[in-house]
Amino acid sequence: MVTRKGSLKPIGVPIDVLDRLNSGTIETVNLAECLAVDFAMLMGHMVPELASVTKNRIPSSDGITKRMAAMGKLLLEHLGAVDVRDLAEHPSDTVRGWTAYLLAAIPDLALAEKLNLIRSLADDHHFGVREWSWLAVRPYVVAQIDEAISLLIPWVSDDSPNIRRFAIEVTRPRGVWCAHIPKLKENPAIGLGLLEPVRADVSRYVRDSASNWLNDAAKSHPEWVKMVCDQWQLESDVPETKKICTRALRSLKSS
Repeated sequence: MVTRKGSLKPIGVPIDVLDRLNSGTIETVNLAECLAVDFAMLMGHMVPELASVTKNRIPSSDGITKRMAAMGKLLLEHLGAVDVRDLAEHPSDTVRGWTAYLLAAIPDLALAEKLNLIRSLADDHHFGVREWSWLAVRPYVVAQIDEAISLLIPWVSDDSPNIRRFAIEVTRPRGVWCAHIPKLKENPAIGLGLLEPVRADVSRYVRDSASNWLNDAAKSHPEWVKMVCDQWQLESDVPETKKICTRALRSLKSS
């Protein structure tokens, strides 16, 4: 089987590939393809009556994260949240990403319920869906960070590296394309319970997330991060821990 190589830029996506992406019959293979998807056209194949609504309410000039969130809310408004199984299993990774935002936006749900609903998408086989999953629930994690950490501690011991990585990525103090978490910027130590179980993780996917978490923290508390890394390497003298610590300290000058 030949694996398709994605274009480096959205404008370079071949017409036949773009047609299939916009019809929801194939998945994207990289960020350029994600950005090339026409939301109104894709919605037209899913829920025809919402195609014009999508075009009018969700400007293509908005950033991709803002548009994904808007699509989730639009679907929630028109379809509700009684049964989104078909959406969560849709062939299009973009649609599954919309579903993550739909689930996160369901009103009057406790944070534990939101996390439980989004868990299968957090473990999706597609890289993009996994990103949308943590981005979708991130605002609720920021608002309830102490509860979030408590709820996510079991996740970092899960068999799936995707689930372990989600728990780390969604709580990064500074994060990417998302709001910062002031409490973790001020006191990163409260997140140590999430990091300790993965300090020698066998998955590079998880290790990179953990090192990025610590690198975020180092921008406000460099000495604390150095102390954590020193302690980890004393207690866990293995290559995996060393890799995490090396990347965690990459923004700091050598002492």
